[in-house]
Amino acid sequence: MKFNEIHIRDPFILPHKGTYYLYGTRGKNAWETTSPLGFDVYISSDLENWTEPISCFEPDSDFWGTKNFWAPEVHFYRGKFYMFASFKSETDHRGTQILVADSPKGPFQEHSDKAITPHGWECLDGTLYITKDNTPYIVFCHEWTQVTDGEMCALKLTEDLKHTIGEPMLLFHASDPSWSKNVAETDGYVTDGPFFYRNKSGRLFLLWSSFNTKDAYVQAVATSDNDEIDGNWTHSHPLLLDRDGGHGMLFQTFEGGLKLILHRPNNNPMERPVLFDVIDSGSELKISN
Repeated sequence: MKFNEIHIRDPFILPHKGTYYLYGTRGKNAWETTSPLGFDVYISSDLENWTEPISCFEPDSDFWGTKNFWAPEVHFYRGKFYMFASFKSETDHRGTQILVADSPKGPFQEHSDKAITPHGWECLDGTLYITKDNTPYIVFCHEWTQVTDGEMCALKLTEDLKHTIGEPMLLFHASDPSWSKNVAETDGYVTDGPFFYRNKSGRLFLLWSSFNTKDAYVQAVATSDNDEIDGNWTHSHPLLLDRDGGHGMLFQTFEGGLKLILHRPNNNPMERPVLFDVIDSGSELKISN
């Protein structure tokens, strides 16, 4: 398969032992409760030719989530593969749960007890961040649908990634950057898709998405003044991508190149994964193609 045949949102690539593993939200039922719900993985050796979708997570009949199976991303941590993914039901708030598998192909099983994001909060798009001293955190979005001005938050995790420690830490609000725009009559501001990248000089970048003053879904970048999540965050302008694409992440190819993958356009059912080459100058990121 080629990218134009793969209908997913929120793409995420895990490079592992000479092979690329692609995950994402199934585009055909991203907002529906229609079956089959779950997640797939696509496999490639060259980033151009991909396998047919291979199911890597299928919920049991008593699984708590019944809709909005969103944004799976897989991290290799302490010898296992951990999937951070968001779910919702008619009785439970949307939240990110952590799943685990012995292989990047799955099958993934529940690891945390339901959503690990705060009980009673509407949350999504949790990602794994490891500090310089090897402390794991989940960084996630507290949804604008509940708080109006969407929040980017962090929670410390236990070493086994099963539980949280302490209270959520606010990184920033969706309205903080000068380019952000509300998306509803209630002046709601969106936070989507956090992903962390630390370059060779130690600079910490946070990729995330929202809507700009041109009503476009965009790929944004923020940097921390102490290169850790508890610093003061500055939002880069111009944007990494300022039109009709987002929820991206960065990865290094096996040849040493830096790539950005995101979905584009942002309209269902047209969204597809798209790759860009990225230049890391040491202090900023730019798309080169």
